[in-house]
Amino acid sequence: MKNLFKSFASNESGATAIEYGLIAAGIATVIVGAVYYLGGRLNTRYRAIGAKI
Repeated sequence: MKNLFKSFASNESGATAIEYGLIAAGIATVIVGAVYYLGGRLNTRYRAIGAKI
């Protein structure tokens, strides 16, 4: 039983998976924010170009 708890405490694969998940969530948040910000600006530019045509 003692060895089971010791192996469970030293197993870091779950913690690594959680860390990778947090990194992926952070990257996704940045991408969504950039698309939201740039999407509005691009829409304004395309409307201006369409009005000139």
